[in-house]
Amino acid sequence: MKEQLAYLQSRITTPPEITIVLGSGLGPLADAVENPLVIPYEEIPGWPRSTAMGHAGKLVFGQLAGRNVAVMSGRAHLYEGHQIDQVVLGVRVLAQLGGRKVILTNAAGGINLTYHRGALVLISDHLNLQGTNPLLGPNDDSLGPRFPDMTFAYSRRLRELAEETLRKLGIPVHHGVYAALSGPSYETPAEIRYLRIIGADLVGMSTVPEAIALNHMGAEVLGISCVTNMAAGVTNEKIHHNEVLETGIQVREQFIRLIQAILPGV
Repeated sequence: MKEQLAYLQSRITTPPEITIVLGSGLGPLADAVENPLVIPYEEIPGWPRSTAMGHAGKLVFGQLAGRNVAVMSGRAHLYEGHQIDQVVLGVRVLAQLGGRKVILTNAAGGINLTYHRGALVLISDHLNLQGTNPLLGPNDDSLGPRFPDMTFAYSRRLRELAEETLRKLGIPVHHGVYAALSGPSYETPAEIRYLRIIGADLVGMSTVPEAIALNHMGAEVLGISCVTNMAAGVTNEKIHHNEVLETGIQVREQFIRLIQAILPGV
């Protein structure tokens, strides 16, 4: 991480207080950043590229709602062929730059039958079903302990702040457990039934590696899922990635209002 850290320190004048990672279809938030310094991922040495549709692949520094932010418009996924240490590289570097309050967002499939397409869900916990962990291998004691506690992987303080903000904005409040699978194939109806039985409300292909790496570093994490489609078997319709992106477009104004309203209290 030293090379990426040194490069970004040479480019920015003000370190971020808050890191925001944008999921599929949620990229327009980056356009709301004031006084933006935009750095394409390909300009940062060793930074993993985003190849997924709906991920712009750029880092935006600036101000949002009066706070200094670093916005990752696009992330790396395991299904793109990235190694797990590359998947979490971005959030680790930005946390070391100063952005240790982190908002992780994603597009997710809805398993909980009380959700609807376009719902915003505060992640209360997760199930790591990706078959790997960013902390495998020798521990870097400069980042965190060998066996980090994950009891409060998603900050209770930030979830309460987000819930209060949702109520003030008149947006329905949902909480849920997010299950992360490797992808890139969507789940089968049988897998969704299994996930519901073991306690999952949402399913996706990201977020969990970053949440683990950030908790290891002692960062504070808020997770927000946008339900862009109901999971396989919940309806009789097939799932298409275009549906994911379309729902992101439909909820983006609401999503931007939520993040801007949360930031002053983060």
